[in-house]
Amino acid sequence: MRYELVIFDNDGVLVDSEPISNTVLAGYLTELGHPTSYEESLRDYMGAAIHRVHDLVDERTSQKLPADFDEELHRRTLAAFQEEQLAAVDGVEELLGELVADGVAYCVASSGSHQKIAAGHRKTGLDQWFEEEWIFSSEDVGRGKPAPDLFLHAAERMGVAPDRCVVIEDSPLGVEAARAAGMEVYGFTSMMPADRLVGVTGHFSDMSQLRKLLA
Repeated sequence: MRYELVIFDNDGVLVDSEPISNTVLAGYLTELGHPTSYEESLRDYMGAAIHRVHDLVDERTSQKLPADFDEELHRRTLAAFQEEQLAAVDGVEELLGELVADGVAYCVASSGSHQKIAAGHRKTGLDQWFEEEWIFSSEDVGRGKPAPDLFLHAAERMGVAPDRCVVIEDSPLGVEAARAAGMEVYGFTSMMPADRLVGVTGHFSDMSQLRKLLA
């Protein structure tokens, strides 16, 4: 394999959580008087750190979200994870097994909090594949995606130069962040059309295709 480190986004790439997370977010924003459809939530917030929600609502309405918005959204999302049939993305465990067999390092770099990542991994059984020190969150850096900070932080902590890393992403904001970090990136098109993931090294729609792209 030509890469020394594979950096995975979490939501939508490892854990099939985007439908649940965006349903919760859209519903909560609507409840607060900021009507948001599920499709609009995907368009505007998929792959983003939570500060983007605050920024866009303020920009569009000149209104601030409640002081406890982050905490309440987090509570509702984790509750939904427990109630819904949250699962790992098909083929992810097989891919991780092949990376382990090939001796290729991998990690997670997610806009979600450490608690959210951990909850999703426990629910889906992916926690067996990740050591704590291989998990990075936007909480660890000053700026979330589309800034490159999170990916650069992950590469530094894993001891791999950015140009030897490849990022696996499913959102335009994540792709932008990876490219800004000087890393190659493959775009997962399970929820986002390929034409929205611009500038990637390649597209794939299932993990078996990604295994071939990385080989």
